[in-house]
Amino acid sequence: MATDVSIEILDLRHFAAPLLRAVLDAEAELWRQRLHWDYRTSSKLLMQYLDSHSLPGYAAVEAGQVTGYAFCVYEETKAVIGDVFALSSAAAAFNLPPGSAAALAEQNNPLSAHEIEQTLLKHLFEMLLNSPNVDRVESQLLLHPSGVHLGLFQQAGFELFRRFFMVQQLQGLWNQPRVDLPQELEMRPWREDDLAPAGKLIAEAYRDHPDSFINDQYRSVHGSQRFLSNIVRYSGCGVFSPQISHVVANRHSRELVALVLGSRVSPQSGHITQLCVHPAWRRNGLARMMLSVAAFHFLRHGASEISLTVTASNTPAIELYHSEGYTCAHAFDAAVWQRSRIA
Repeated sequence: MATDVSIEILDLRHFAAPLLRAVLDAEAELWRQRLHWDYRTSSKLLMQYLDSHSLPGYAAVEAGQVTGYAFCVYEETKAVIGDVFALSSAAAAFNLPPGSAAALAEQNNPLSAHEIEQTLLKHLFEMLLNSPNVDRVESQLLLHPSGVHLGLFQQAGFELFRRFFMVQQLQGLWNQPRVDLPQELEMRPWREDDLAPAGKLIAEAYRDHPDSFINDQYRSVHGSQRFLSNIVRYSGCGVFSPQISHVVANRHSRELVALVLGSRVSPQSGHITQLCVHPAWRRNGLARMMLSVAAFHFLRHGASEISLTVTASNTPAIELYHSEGYTCAHAFDAAVWQRSRIA
């Protein structure tokens, strides 16, 4: 088998957005096919960073043409691998969609999309894991099926967590969901000034939760507020829908005890970006109620399906989602690398 010597791996900051357009367009089509997700908004944001030549990562180049890319972002001493995607040699040369017969036939080619992605990830790992300023690396490659790059991550010392992308079809949910709350609680739509109290709620809800290891932002109020800000103000998880999003608050203290946040990821698809309940109020049916409220409002605003992600080890949540009509449409891997500190 040929090695990666027939392609060049170069600094992504040397490339402007037009040189990656064919790759980004092919990736957007795969997001649409596999997840019913309109990736074009994310691509536009990514192209802005590319044009500013400020995005850390690598590009795969063959015969002067970009065939793949991988990038990361830095958050203090943490790096987050944002994406990796590549086209096979044939798909890149003839502008073939990645799922076409010709492109699939190229999977046995030494320059298959998978091998290019693996090469890009190896270079990214080498850069990040040898950087003295990086103590932690996180990755959630939602588009890539579970196991595709698992071996490579494991070899580099990452811990892997399987996650599910679950989908509920919204037909027949026209009836207003019943909101049955204790007298001291009230439900209302999301407001902009909920950002700070919602960060406090998330930090409490995810204490000792497996997802707080996958995403360390959940471990503090500040990190949770930063996570929420990215959801509400940016388009990485779709376009935030305040009319879908609701909170449950204590009438007296005004503190939040539950919330559900939703974004629109395509004309037909909504996505629940966050659902949590304060530990003191669990087992009161709040999570089920919030799911029903989100589904009802998504349907009223024209969506025909709704999705969410959940870690495979979170059995109670998965059982709840199944009981609400969600099915697993896709599985992917989250990965975490933590530098060992020896005194």
